Amino acid sequence: MNHIHPTAIVSSKAKIGNNIKVGAFSIIDDDVEIGDDCSIASHVAIYDGARIGNRVSIFQGASISNQPQDLKFGGEKSLLVIGNDTVVREFATLHRGTSDTGKSQVGKNCLLMAYSHIPHDCTVGDKCIIANGVQIAGHTEIGYWAILGGLTVVHQFVIIGDHVMIGGATKVRQDVPPFIVVANEPAKFAGLNVIGLRRREFGSEDIEILKETYNYLYDKSLNVSQARKIIESKLDHNVHVQNVLNFLSRSKRGLVGK
Repeated sequence: MNHIHPTAIVSSKAKIGNNIKVGAFSIIDDDVEIGDDCSIASHVAIYDGARIGNRVSIFQGASISNQPQDLKFGGEKSLLVIGNDTVVREFATLHRGTSDTGKSQVGKNCLLMAYSHIPHDCTVGDKCIIANGVQIAGHTEIGYWAILGGLTVVHQFVIIGDHVMIGGATKVRQDVPPFIVVANEPAKFAGLNVIGLRRREFGSEDIEILKETYNYLYDKSLNVSQARKIIESKLDHNVHVQNVLNFLSRSKRGLVGK
């Protein structure tokens, strides 16, 4: 049974799942799909193109699937996808995609804290934490289980790898490879995210191999191409090192702090 406040405006064309709660003065447009067991607080606006999974919680004042802030946007149909069990806190803004990719996407089990912004044509992987006030530009990609500290800003087209930790108020202008910590201004490589990896049950051998990988990659006497050749020749038998090498093959903005 759904519980929709009498002041909420929910389109009869929207596809609404079971056991949905919708708070006072919230608005849900026509082209919206919402899964089961979701909670939508008061004063939430969910616009056309929203595709929301199961057990998603959206707190008051959030704006979901609004038009992209891109001057090239011409009103084309596009999507904003939110995975199962994700939490969207107060006044977060999540915009749908443009014709370039057709969608923006947030993965499963993510936490998007208050006033954070997910832009057009952006992909956020599963289990990410986007802290208060984080502002992300369009066409960005954020990997699995990344954590972005409060008030961090991310340049457009940046790629952020899996299991990354970025300190608060950091300006991320270049690509951030997997498994590392980034902090300071200008943003710098601050070592392997050892605490995070141990919490996620990475073994000691994997952690030591990744430390060696980044010793090469951030060796000031080597450029990225030289470091990559050494890593490929010595360490690419490890699946996590392969993740790093794949990231390097896709990076176009240069590496943060290199």
